[in-house]
Amino acid sequence: MVREHFNLLKRVHQVLDMSLIFVAITVACWIRSGKMTIDFSRFFCSQNYFMVLLIMLVVFYPVFNAVRLYEPYRYQTFDKIFVKTVKGVMVGVTLLIFVLYMMHIQDVSRLMIGFFIVLAIILLVSSKAFIFYTLQSYRKKGFNFKRVLVIGSRERAKEMIKTIFNNPQSGYRVIGCLDIDEQCLEAEVAGGIRVIGTLNDYEKIILENTVDEIIFAMPLKKIDQVNDYIAFAENVGVNIRIMPDWQIQKVMYRPETAAVYFDQFIGMPTIALSSTPHNEFDLLIKTALDYAVAAGGLAVLSPFFIIIAVLIKSTSEGPVFFRQERSGLNGRKFNLLKFRTMVDGAENMREQIYAANEMDGPVFKLKNDPRVTAVGRFLRKTSLDELPQLINILQGEMSLVGPRPPLPAEVKEYKPWQRRRLSLKPGLTCIWQVSGRNNIDFETWMKMDLEYIDNWSLLLDLKLLLKTIPAVVLASGL
Repeated sequence: MVREHFNLLKRVHQVLDMSLIFVAITVACWIRSGKMTIDFSRFFCSQNYFMVLLIMLVVFYPVFNAVRLYEPYRYQTFDKIFVKTVKGVMVGVTLLIFVLYMMHIQDVSRLMIGFFIVLAIILLVSSKAFIFYTLQSYRKKGFNFKRVLVIGSRERAKEMIKTIFNNPQSGYRVIGCLDIDEQCLEAEVAGGIRVIGTLNDYEKIILENTVDEIIFAMPLKKIDQVNDYIAFAENVGVNIRIMPDWQIQKVMYRPETAAVYFDQFIGMPTIALSSTPHNEFDLLIKTALDYAVAAGGLAVLSPFFIIIAVLIKSTSEGPVFFRQERSGLNGRKFNLLKFRTMVDGAENMREQIYAANEMDGPVFKLKNDPRVTAVGRFLRKTSLDELPQLINILQGEMSLVGPRPPLPAEVKEYKPWQRRRLSLKPGLTCIWQVSGRNNIDFETWMKMDLEYIDNWSLLLDLKLLLKTIPAVVLASGL
């Protein structure tokens, strides 16, 4: 989630490519045979062709990695991907022929190898074109952008900004620059990007804006107490990148939760710090499960949606669904969906009962809220009012498991360390929900969410989902 598609999708791409290699050699054998059907049993029982297939899979795997075929799509043009693909196939075939020669395997048709080369290039290039342009289209529609704050306004910052502009497919957007000199305020750095503040505004800008990454693009020796700036970003869960310089050894900061690693940022070497889970393959599985379960859940539960909608409309005036703006990943705003459980216009009545708030901190909770309808009370008790959020999951705004999405007004009152709970996509359920949420104070709730982020795993998600089921069935009010 942190390190681009290179880390997130690399293994999936490798499996896909090896599958396409298998398809290409199978179809090539079929074409070479000149028959209308394939006798698979005969094909696989043929020792030579089975060995060819096995050698291909063994050879092409390291070759594709060697030609850097799996670099992040954010950082490349499709022309480069095409060249690397053709190069990988040709190098792989060359090695294949060499291995066959060394193993004295001679009964292999050269025509079949020729068919394989053409088919492999067509299949591999087509798959990568589909992925490349799908991701590009996805970003053009405003999805999957990473918002970057640059520290500095001189040559390094200009170089970084120009690199981002020259690689629009990367999906990065610069929101502005910060400098140490007040005289640089409002000065244009590059491509219309301006200095929007000084380092004195650092914390305010991070807390009041959606910032996914911070890039230190100025000599670190010029920044007083640079460790404090890095520590603050770590505490709020914002990723950090540092353009290396000869002063890097002066940064003596030792992160408490963030992982530190060297990473390529649109082709530029950087040192990165990330406070979010780092097992990209497991995160990919988590995302796939989110979409699969949400889609399946909506299909299976659609009759219940109809029944609940009828009950809501027949017992109180107003819409079936309640939409409310919430803060998602790194503060991104989205409309959370719920079945309406309160009387129409309940939001306008909140100030009248705010004094009865039973929750400390910025959150409003009232066990016997007079605005809740009779049907709404049942829906809340069983958590059925949350079901429409399966739509939020399909839209990529939420996950099955993750910290609950707060109101933007609540986020404004967060302490810096509490804001780190926004560094992971919000979810339908989390530790707080299955631990007796109505009896937990606000600070403990926040610590539970950070505990989830720091110890995240697929097994933990599974445990929380399994704990959620009895809470719903027993109507304990998740």
